[in-house]
Amino acid sequence: QTWKTDLWSGAGTPKQSGDPGAKTPNHPLPQPPGFAAMTGKTAPPATEPSPAAPKKEPAPTPKEEPAPAPAAEEPPAPEHPPAAEQPTAPADKSASVPTAEATPTPEEGPPAPPAEPQTSAPEPKPEKSKEEPPSCPLSLAVEEVSENSVTLTWKAPEQTGQSGLDGYVVEICKDGSTEWTAVNKEPFLSTRYTIQDLSSGEKIHVRVKAVSASGAGVPATLEQPVLIREILQLPRIRMPRHLRQTYVRHVGDAVNMMIPFQGKPQPKVIWTKGDQPLDTSRVNIRNTDKDTIFYIREAQRSDSGKYELAVQINGAEDKATLDIRVIEPPSPPQNLKLVDVWGFNVALEWTPPVDNGNSEIKGYLVQKSDKKSGKWFTALERCTRTSCTISDLIIGNTYSFRVFAENACGLSEKAAVTSGVAHIKKTKTAYQPEKIPQRDMMEPPKFTQPLTDRTTTRGYSTHLFCCVRGFPQPKIIWMKNQMEIREDPKYIAMIEQGVCSLEIRKPSPFDGGIYTCKAVNPLGEASVDCKLDVKGKM
Repeated sequence: QTWKTDLWSGAGTPKQSGDPGAKTPNHPLPQPPGFAAMTGKTAPPATEPSPAAPKKEPAPTPKEEPAPAPAAEEPPAPEHPPAAEQPTAPADKSASVPTAEATPTPEEGPPAPPAEPQTSAPEPKPEKSKEEPPSCPLSLAVEEVSENSVTLTWKAPEQTGQSGLDGYVVEICKDGSTEWTAVNKEPFLSTRYTIQDLSSGEKIHVRVKAVSASGAGVPATLEQPVLIREILQLPRIRMPRHLRQTYVRHVGDAVNMMIPFQGKPQPKVIWTKGDQPLDTSRVNIRNTDKDTIFYIREAQRSDSGKYELAVQINGAEDKATLDIRVIEPPSPPQNLKLVDVWGFNVALEWTPPVDNGNSEIKGYLVQKSDKKSGKWFTALERCTRTSCTISDLIIGNTYSFRVFAENACGLSEKAAVTSGVAHIKKTKTAYQPEKIPQRDMMEPPKFTQPLTDRTTTRGYSTHLFCCVRGFPQPKIIWMKNQMEIREDPKYIAMIEQGVCSLEIRKPSPFDGGIYTCKAVNPLGEASVDCKLDVKGKM
């Protein structure tokens, strides 16, 4: 039976080699002499044994064990535990700690210092992560190349950090070299940059870094080197649509036109008018590398005409013509005359104006004024002929007339006025009444429309009608059953324009009978009758 001693815990477990079921005594094992003096500690109480401890292989010697962690992590044991309260160490724990084959005796000399228990060392706390630099700029591309410069564009990086971007740094490296040189001294925030003062014909590599407070990020680099040389482009004038037709302005207006063009290297711009250079006292020209500006402060009629624009590059040329017309109101018409006056009408005639204002005459405006009011009223608008007829004049009035000429700029400032006036005379007519032969109009009464039989309903008013003529106007007498109807409120008799009517208000069956209308005048009499039947309500 081999006694294995746990030097750290101070508890021994008797275990027979090859006997996994050996029990551990409940009393503490004796500690080697000098143990407390060497370690300065008191062995902790042993733990309860496992009910079924698996068989363990012999533990390696202390020399083969790696350096254990300090024992300060173990809880201290009581200095004098009672014998009944000291359980033995479990078999699995004894197999995991270094053990000795035999317990040293006091005669063998001072024992070796106990091996530290093998526990995992505390992991160091991770340092606070620093802010990461910005990511790589996106879509780095060459926008334009000239004989001594190159223009780059890119997009902002996806990640800029919490503090944001301070800007970008552009670096170049000549082809065949490994030395990168910053072009800009200070970071800038624009995503477009032009590298100046480059030598024509050389190749350069370009990269762009995003910079923030945490440092510079990964640079974006062009895949291919850039060859610094001018890219030739034929000249071409891009005439705006509204300038492709005649450009019309009024006298005194400003003329300001910008005409873009393209071409590389920068083309030469030449303006002429009638194959002659422009008058710089009247026209101002300003050219850039992409357009030309034509400016006249106050346009005059003399500025009208066709201007030629030529853009040239090394023998290549593109031309365009600009037609400018400066207009003003026309002069008044000439030789306005009153040709004829008859009845309520006047005929006028004139000739076109001497000056049309550099624009086609669209028509004429004719006005009239009567002597009584002195006000001018428009008689005709946009008259396209040089003659007209004014009608519907008032008899007895005296009229004057004037004519304006009209073009695209408007009416002429002055008008042509007739030298004479037109007087609409009153025609003298004598009224001669027509002689009508006397005719005898006397006529005895005669009914042109007789009475008609009627059937009505009790309680509903009804009317009887007939028509009579005669001269002098006959007297009308209404009768019922040969009895004259006098002032009875039940009956209302009327005659108008020879139409006789009798209203019977709310008749009853007793109102039925024979009704007679009799007309009497000095020349005779006439009568008509009808039957009225009144029925009771259903």
